[in-house]
Amino acid sequence: MTDPGTVVWDVLRGGWRVSAMKTMVDLNCADHLSDGPLSVSELASLCGAHGPSLNRVLRTLAGMGLVESVGQDTYKLTEAGAMLVTGAPGSLRSAVIANTDPTMSYAMTELSQTVRTGRSAFVERYGILYDYLSHNAELGRTFNDFMTNRAIPMAEGVAGLYDFSSVSTLMDVGGGRGHILAAALRANPHLRGVLFELEHVLPDAREAFESWGLADRCEFVSGDFFSSIPSGADAYLMGSVIHNWDDTDASRILRTARAAMGENGRLLLVEIVVPDDDTPHFGKDLDMRMLGLFGQGRERSRSEHTVLIEKAGMSVTDVLPLRFNASLIEARPR
Repeated sequence: MTDPGTVVWDVLRGGWRVSAMKTMVDLNCADHLSDGPLSVSELASLCGAHGPSLNRVLRTLAGMGLVESVGQDTYKLTEAGAMLVTGAPGSLRSAVIANTDPTMSYAMTELSQTVRTGRSAFVERYGILYDYLSHNAELGRTFNDFMTNRAIPMAEGVAGLYDFSSVSTLMDVGGGRGHILAAALRANPHLRGVLFELEHVLPDAREAFESWGLADRCEFVSGDFFSSIPSGADAYLMGSVIHNWDDTDASRILRTARAAMGENGRLLLVEIVVPDDDTPHFGKDLDMRMLGLFGQGRERSRSEHTVLIEKAGMSVTDVLPLRFNASLIEARPR
């Protein structure tokens, strides 16, 4: 019989493993190993590290699958470890930095306080996350890079999986720089786009679409999705929008979207859909981060998404799985 304490120890060792991976990133080990295997002493010299201590970290990283030993005290980078190389396509280096930053980690270490009060301890101390990031340029850039690298594969998944053949105009509501919209435009030459965002977000989005050669196929409209969303699009896209809000605000956004679309319109939500049962899922773990950082934001199950969508006068008509444990939820007016 499995020792019941194993569950607790497995969770605790997860924190130790995160520390080893953070050390790998902080010391730029992946960058130095990207050109080929190195001995511990060679890598320590390049990293400015204490060799014997680094050797112990590398042994742990090898057990995690981020490096692999190829001889006595010599290691090479694995495919997984290559995801931590600076500037590599789809690099997750920024994800490690952003999620282990001491300020961001405060949300996790003080999660019990958030649960006691129902108010995010992070927000109580540092204010709204995005306001905090706007005044901390380096962390803000890292966080934006992390979110962009996470968004691109999901954007490509939406563009590749969803049938846009009957859609002429796609409106991306609260889409930031519009990565998902851009991917859909690239994959569907007949499609025209509208990016609906706050005024201060649009200059960066316009610049991005110009650099992608898509500015002539996209209109940029400013506004607040709590107040109103422009009508006239065949489909309305919201990528990782609803999970930022509690049920009351999420319902307001969905009702505003329903008011904008005609009877033949559709809503496309890119969200994580967690299981309704006790099955382990990435989204359940991520929900702890949402709780700690935002308090009000949350990841939802299919039944929870369905309730919100139906209250807004729509029905769920399809759910397509995407990369990074996300899903594309299609809803149409009832």
